[in-house]
Amino acid sequence: MNIQFKKGVLELCVLVLLSKNDCYGYELVEKISKYINISEGTVYPLLRRLQKEGYFTSYLKESTEGPPRKYYKITDEGKKIKNELIDEWNHFVKGVNSIINEEDLNE
Repeated sequence: MNIQFKKGVLELCVLVLLSKNDCYGYELVEKISKYINISEGTVYPLLRRLQKEGYFTSYLKESTEGPPRKYYKITDEGKKIKNELIDEWNHFVKGVNSIINEEDLNE
């Protein structure tokens, strides 16, 4: 998949996943990787930026498999931005699909 496509939707994917459940970084990578080929190095800078923007907070939680994990929890501002991004995404996809599926493009 085109890297620019990934960058454009990764923020939306993270916010949607965090709106469902609190997650730690690697868990987000695993969930997103089921559908989009990404690396850990792509997600962590995004998590830092989104937390700085106030879209979620973080907390440490003990783990049975090693040191405590840093979990991310979406804020009300993050939920608001997520909903705006979903609206933008749906409008964008509808427009692109209209172009793709239009049989008679005026050239």
